[in-house]
Amino acid sequence: MKLFVLLLTFHIAVSCAEKKYFVTKIEGKQIGVTKEFIESIPIEDIIKPYRNKIDADLNAVLANASETIDKNGEWQTPMGNFLSDITFEKSNKIFQLREKKSIDICLLNHGGIRTIIPKGDVTARNAYEIMPFENSAVVIALKGEQVLEMVNFIISEKKPHPLKGMTFTIDNNNAPKNILIGGIALDTTKTYYVVTSDYLATGNDNMLFFTKGVQKYDLEYKLRNIIIDYFKENKVITASNDKRVIKE
Repeated sequence: MKLFVLLLTFHIAVSCAEKKYFVTKIEGKQIGVTKEFIESIPIEDIIKPYRNKIDADLNAVLANASETIDKNGEWQTPMGNFLSDITFEKSNKIFQLREKKSIDICLLNHGGIRTIIPKGDVTARNAYEIMPFENSAVVIALKGEQVLEMVNFIISEKKPHPLKGMTFTIDNNNAPKNILIGGIALDTTKTYYVVTSDYLATGNDNMLFFTKGVQKYDLEYKLRNIIIDYFKENKVITASNDKRVIKE
């Protein structure tokens, strides 16, 4: 009887123990995306809720532009000034917090600006249209000699590249003069901190002077997110029309 009870107890204990399962075989098959397959699955019904959510987020009004901010201009444009100003401002806060240093210059590329900010309500969709790329802000430490290369590059390009923190004049011989950084004359022996995009930082668009940088800091901050964050924090959007490059 005792033996029976022991066997019964052991059987119950084993039966109640947690069962462990193991993968012993995996099988798969190829499913062709045919017209019949597509028609058999309500793809639109699956996508629609996600599309509606994304559209709602992108179309939410974040700010208002009192006037159209366009890309018109010979050496600078309202749109270029706006983007370089906010990139400088937002990036500098992060750079000061992380590195205890300040950014001196912001340089972006005119071709990277894909559209304007029209007068009226401003949304996140506008930011995606302006900056559809996944570029991030990086800071490059450049010697004054490379900053001079940057100035000569801007003159040779004859494009209104977005510029902040530096001003200069182009004389009648197409040479730079009165180069000021933060209102102080350029010192070719000094190191300056320039915020730009990770795309340009590797020398793209012929901005080879960035490849001569002595140090690089990745701010891990997408340029598009800089625009969106600025929209959220400033309900009225305006652009500066001050001259950064002056042609005699």
